[in-house]
Amino acid sequence: MELVAGCYEQVLFGFAVHLEPEACGGHKKWTPVADFTHHAHTASLSAVAVNSRFVVTGSKDETIHIYDMKKKIEHGALVHHNGTITCLKFFGNRHLISGGEDGLICVWDAKKWECLKSIKAHKGHVTFLSIHPSGKLALSVGTDKTLRTWNLVEGRSAFIKNIKQSAQIVEWSPRGDKYIVVILNKIDIYQIDTASVSGTITNEKRISSVTFLSESVLAVAGDEEVVRFFDCDSLVCLCEFKAHENRVKDVFSFEIPEHHVIVTASSDGFIKMWKLKQDKVGVLAQY
Repeated sequence: MELVAGCYEQVLFGFAVHLEPEACGGHKKWTPVADFTHHAHTASLSAVAVNSRFVVTGSKDETIHIYDMKKKIEHGALVHHNGTITCLKFFGNRHLISGGEDGLICVWDAKKWECLKSIKAHKGHVTFLSIHPSGKLALSVGTDKTLRTWNLVEGRSAFIKNIKQSAQIVEWSPRGDKYIVVILNKIDIYQIDTASVSGTITNEKRISSVTFLSESVLAVAGDEEVVRFFDCDSLVCLCEFKAHENRVKDVFSFEIPEHHVIVTASSDGFIKMWKLKQDKVGVLAQY
């Protein structure tokens, strides 16, 4: 298992996380080992995405750099945007989608690393984008206060919705039956069949990151030390826990055979991995 992250110091770094059985009790111990560092850019990193072989990083230096995880070498750079790269998303191993402050969304061939499509998506910055699980649709939000749906098969706009404020996050649910739009400390939940808001979740402070743990459970982090789990149907907070000593900048989740894992990164300089149980949260490793 490899954990990668970028930082303000222009560096991409990775840890190999090994699972080793402990001598007492037979519980598995998670041991992180520094694997690589790569000075990827001339300005701070602003976006990171991974597929089965490559890590791509976006930066305020207006470039996207490709790092080959198998060979542990730089694979090249993509230059098309005129402004900070704000978001990067892989779909499978074949396509990469990027968004930037220039208002462009670009679709890249992740084999030949060629720009297949460049779309003037927003009048302002593209702040976030999310790809539907089918790979046929994408959502984007921008500083022009619009939510836009994209037909990725035809490479064209499918729907434009005006929203009251600039949204910082948009995210599809795992099955793609719903999506969420984050504005400051509020999360609007949209149903795909009606394209209307079915409910709103309010966090205590501004939200910086969200991740779906299931079709209905959402992990939420923001400008505070805690991570909260919300139910998208009942709109109630299921539980919360203190994850860091400073604000949580990002949260990511994945599943392994034994349990669900979330990863949190904070301004306190720590990245932590947590295992989730049905009734409680326990720490796996922190480094």
